[in-house]
Amino acid sequence: MRRSQILEALEGDHPRLGRAVAFALNGAILLSAAAITLETVEGLPPWLRALMRDLEWLILAIFTAEYLIRLFCAPRPLRYGFSFWGLVDLMACLPALAVLNPQWAALRTLRIVRLFRLMKLLRAAHALDRLSGALASVRGDLAVFALLAAIVLYIAGTGIYILEHEAQPEAFGSIPASLWWAVVSFTTVGYGDAYPITAGGRIFTSAVLFVGLGVIAVPAAVITSALIDQSRHHHSRKEPHDIPYHLRNRNGARPRHGRSDRRPRG
Repeated sequence: MRRSQILEALEGDHPRLGRAVAFALNGAILLSAAAITLETVEGLPPWLRALMRDLEWLILAIFTAEYLIRLFCAPRPLRYGFSFWGLVDLMACLPALAVLNPQWAALRTLRIVRLFRLMKLLRAAHALDRLSGALASVRGDLAVFALLAAIVLYIAGTGIYILEHEAQPEAFGSIPASLWWAVVSFTTVGYGDAYPITAGGRIFTSAVLFVGLGVIAVPAAVITSALIDQSRHHHSRKEPHDIPYHLRNRNGARPRHGRSDRRPRG
């Protein structure tokens, strides 16, 4: 097989091998997630822990082989290695360091890195491409709202510190601690570990909560609108591979009505 055909098989686009390879890789990802979950259960029988250890060896071998094959077959290996999916594939192999050096097995970082394997399930999802396109189309608007959110958070954290510090020095001991309260109040209904008890603090908090609803809701509406536009564009556009082969011209495009792509014989 040529390198391009091998990459097609790994991407799931090969006519014969694509589905089987995609099924095997996705199955390995799901098995890895199941092993990560089960290994935290206390009192597992020894044979099950041994089975999970052997399963981790097998999964590491699969992902390491996939990464090396992709690196070898990529038209630009260095570009693939530093791409988003290249880094995801690399992080899926990093737990192999714990196998090579048992002293690293207890590192929490290597255990957390295994969670990145779940991101590999998104590789074949075309909806992810539409999401990235939607975010790219509104990145300017999102940058403005991110700056606005940072300013509002700072004002909220500083304001609640001024109003509540004397009454609750243990809960609002500094502006950074108050910023944590501001973030929690903006994004959730609060954890209950810090809340205002003065009249001024409660009035200020009420205003902050209403402003926080707008800061969160407006970017969500912008992203939703961009996703709808991307979805409409995706469904209205016909790619060459969606057109029957006998209706394509030699460039792979849709033939124009009333014209032929054949040149008159001279």
